[in-house]
Amino acid sequence: MNTTLSLLTRNVRGVLAASAAFSVMATAPVYAQEAEESAKAEDFEQIAVVGSRAAPRSVADSAVPIDIISDEEFKQQGATDMVSMMQTVVPSFNVNDQPINDASTLVRPANLRGMASDHTLVLVNGKRRHRSAVITFLGGGLSDGAQGPDISVIPAAALKQVEVLRDGAAAQYGSDAIAGVINFVLSDASEGGTFEARYGSYYEGDGDMIQLSGNVGLPLSENGFLNLSAEYRTADDTSRSVQRDDAAALVAAGNTFVADPAQIWGSPEIKHDIKLFANAGIELSATSEAYMFGNFAEREVEGGFYFRNPHNRGGVNDGGTNADGEQLLLVGDLTGDMSGNCPTDIVVGDNVLTNPRYISEVANNPDCFAFNEILPGGFTPRFGGTVTDMSLVFGTKGELDNDITYDVSLNLGQNEVDFAISNTINPSLGPDTPTSFSPGRYTQSEQTLDIDFTKPFDVGLYEPLFVATGFQYRNESYESVAGDTASYEIGPLATQGFGIGSNGFPGLAANSQGRVSRNNIALYIDAEAYITESFMLAGALRYEDFSDFGDTTKGKIAFRWQALENIAFRGAFSTGFKAPTLGQSNVRNVTTAFGTGGQLIDRATLPPTDPVSQLKGGEQLTPEESESITFGIVADFENGLFITADYYNIELTDRISTASGIALTEDDIAALIAQGINDASSFQEISFFTNDFDTTTEGVDVVANYSMEMMGGETKFSLAYNWTSTEVDRASDNISAERIRMLEDNLPAVRYSATANHTNGDWRFLARLNYYGSIFEDHLDSALPIDKVGSEFTVDLEVAYNFTEEFTVTVGAKNAFDEYPDENTQYAGIAGSLYPTTSPIGINGGFYYLRGVYSF
Repeated sequence: MNTTLSLLTRNVRGVLAASAAFSVMATAPVYAQEAEESAKAEDFEQIAVVGSRAAPRSVADSAVPIDIISDEEFKQQGATDMVSMMQTVVPSFNVNDQPINDASTLVRPANLRGMASDHTLVLVNGKRRHRSAVITFLGGGLSDGAQGPDISVIPAAALKQVEVLRDGAAAQYGSDAIAGVINFVLSDASEGGTFEARYGSYYEGDGDMIQLSGNVGLPLSENGFLNLSAEYRTADDTSRSVQRDDAAALVAAGNTFVADPAQIWGSPEIKHDIKLFANAGIELSATSEAYMFGNFAEREVEGGFYFRNPHNRGGVNDGGTNADGEQLLLVGDLTGDMSGNCPTDIVVGDNVLTNPRYISEVANNPDCFAFNEILPGGFTPRFGGTVTDMSLVFGTKGELDNDITYDVSLNLGQNEVDFAISNTINPSLGPDTPTSFSPGRYTQSEQTLDIDFTKPFDVGLYEPLFVATGFQYRNESYESVAGDTASYEIGPLATQGFGIGSNGFPGLAANSQGRVSRNNIALYIDAEAYITESFMLAGALRYEDFSDFGDTTKGKIAFRWQALENIAFRGAFSTGFKAPTLGQSNVRNVTTAFGTGGQLIDRATLPPTDPVSQLKGGEQLTPEESESITFGIVADFENGLFITADYYNIELTDRISTASGIALTEDDIAALIAQGINDASSFQEISFFTNDFDTTTEGVDVVANYSMEMMGGETKFSLAYNWTSTEVDRASDNISAERIRMLEDNLPAVRYSATANHTNGDWRFLARLNYYGSIFEDHLDSALPIDKVGSEFTVDLEVAYNFTEEFTVTVGAKNAFDEYPDENTQYAGIAGSLYPTTSPIGINGGFYYLRGVYSF
């Protein structure tokens, strides 16, 4: 069987078959033309060794940079979720904590090569992975509005390896592959297995984590396999907060109902996180096989939110100001005919609870009501939800006559997020409000049909010309389901200035729910050949037609030149695109954001084609377009030293993001109400998705590996280095200056990790030095700029001992020396965040863990 379309081949009961289905553009030049079986075996060993621990992580013979990360590399670190694991082992992969950041709390956005989280295409066993239903409305600037796949639903126990193609590949795989492609290859073992138990906690004594996982391989008849994986995890929340200045002032004035701290900044609580994966394959004949794989995952997360001050929270306590500029209390009249004669001029002072007028005219008056009666210390909502993810892929592949290989598959995927908010109110309902709400549910569904063929042609070159061609049909939908009635209900106090909907995350109203869908077809052709013994040339062309915005054609060309015995050069030029997602084009959402000067505002995200959005400059979204250049060198020396260095330059035009918050006028609010958006009176700002800026991102990735015998054992050294720089070339007035700086400087310009892994008998010792360059932060997306979050070093340490051949115990520490980012001294008192919230090293400090693994 032709193996040239895969990064890695696998042996299923003696049958050589492609596992990753990567394009010829990212392939080691191994040829199976009319070869003897022994030659095939040699090629199999040559390719498979890339995924072993003894070999370099980057594929040396590829025309573009590729990392191969084995399952062992994932296990040898303290992180437990897939997003954090990827950051440790891939040089240009970045992710930061999202302590209070709306939907980002549920699905953290990750960035490859300085691009947004939905600029990287994710595959599982070579098949496109569906998107998450979560749109990261507040994504730390760079990923604002991104809607990418949720890779955290993939358990490490299910993996054989991960392949990271760090190059634009939209011409091969379609939309999203602007920054690159990540392919998760599932374990295909037909026997044996592992069981792992892990416990960890932060040095501060919080964030306790328990994880149980396992994998088992079973035979499926005599000619197949069934591989099953499961993971269960829980984690407590953390707090790295200080008391807010306004909360401290309330306490000093005698309000004993205010919590300390009033607002929690830290990792959210993971109430449960269940992940199940299955991978199966069976021979149909000597030249064909059937395969099937799929998953189910469910994760419930709850995190902190912003403190609602009992004196001035808009729509809850804020009654405006008097002529002297003094804060007044919002008081509601509970009588049906407004006959309560409730006061509207009570000055809150330092502590309204001790104001005699409040006590006599409100607290002890059944006709009048203020939320201070039931929430005297204000309140801090808890926000989160449940993410449910499932997929099923099945197909067949094999070899026909004349060396033609085929792969036909059907891919079904769905991701659903059911939001939840508690410890909050619907102010318009007054004293009858519930305190817990289900604000709505969003579902992303995708169905994909792939038909792929490959064939070598003898055209008189040094090696045959390998051609791959195929067809893809994809249908996707995005559905929004209304929240429970109380989460969006317009209560009797709405006309008196009280806010509408669950405060912090108002529910999606019934008249705003709905389902939108689209489909697209794609045709592609790839070709690759060694023109001479040392020079390989490859090209790709892809045409796609979307039902909602039209068609596009993209291309790519790549080369590899073995200039010297140990030195090779490689490079590529490609054009790419990312289609606007259905969620970005159609979603309606309201979230609480931190406004300039410290106030909280309710910001509504509307479709860009909504009349109010169009008044503010909104237009129908168009695809993002990219041009990408990669050029690199590969050095593979006889002493075992292996180095790759690759420069990349990505010009991206018409980038899609959410506009910075735009203030609403009274006329705007009236127009929204006329559309049936009756809670618009609660909105202070709107936002919408827009193609409003262009960027140029360039950088360098360096990967180096070296092994040597020392101290009676073997030590493997590795270095992963990345430099990335982004410049905003064009931006409209809808993108603020702070957003531009976040796009350019919120990720570290330089990041690297150097690892030494020493094995000696039954002992293994690992040390990893991590460096993160300085960043800029628009603190809380509120135009409170932290000009520089300083660079940091962290160290990871791990010691493992094999008690028997089957049982291993590991003790380790991530950020072993308990490093924290520079304290946020300038703005800590505004919202209580002790550290810059987007610091690349996180805000939680050191984390220790104990792991036991039993293999059988």
